[in-house]
Amino acid sequence: MKESVQREGGSSVRPHIMVIDDDEKIISLLRRSLAFEGYEVTTAHDGAEGLKQLMARQADLVILDVMMPHVDGWEVCRRLREAGIVSPVLMLTARDDVQDRVRGLDMGADDYLVKPFALEELMARVRALLRRRPEKPEESGRLRFEDLVMDVDSRETSRGERRIELTAKEFDLLRLFMENPKRVLSRDQIMERIWGFDFSGESNVLEVYVAMLRQKLEEHGERRIIQTVRGAGYVLKGDS
Repeated sequence: MKESVQREGGSSVRPHIMVIDDDEKIISLLRRSLAFEGYEVTTAHDGAEGLKQLMARQADLVILDVMMPHVDGWEVCRRLREAGIVSPVLMLTARDDVQDRVRGLDMGADDYLVKPFALEELMARVRALLRRRPEKPEESGRLRFEDLVMDVDSRETSRGERRIELTAKEFDLLRLFMENPKRVLSRDQIMERIWGFDFSGESNVLEVYVAMLRQKLEEHGERRIIQTVRGAGYVLKGDS
């Protein structure tokens, strides 16, 4: 289904997708397939050229290969986020490894697809990422749960007098819990809100992130506030 997005003044334009990959076959396939679906497509064959183009003109979505010479996909994603470019990033990789997924997500990626991939799945993920909307300004401010305080505007977190350094995804995950205190959140709800898609059923990326959050929140012996509800999900509550 061909899509368009509304810009200021009500005009309808095609979403702009940037594809960065050093594999000419992948570039050609995605250029044709995305254009057929109604998207505007630009391409780059290496990370440096992709960064140059994106700095000059931002895209509505970036499809980014991980393994490229000189400037790899992780570095491209990191530099984009450092530059304040918030376009959704779908990373492509030949390695189906949870730690690689975590690394990419920590760099600011929004989705992760393993090669070889089904074109239908890639298109579904593209549509899902383009449907996502930035958070409303009124949602910002300061969140507090017991001795845990989060400043959404500055993205700073502390527990008592101790400052806690969080990665981007750790911050987003903890924010979700703090916006829903004492409410059990299912795995699917969390994955949809934080990553905008669901990993395959055997993936434990969410469990990895919860474990990392707990380690940081409990580093000085503080009691556990992110609780596991067996068979249901996770909840932020004070009971041990």
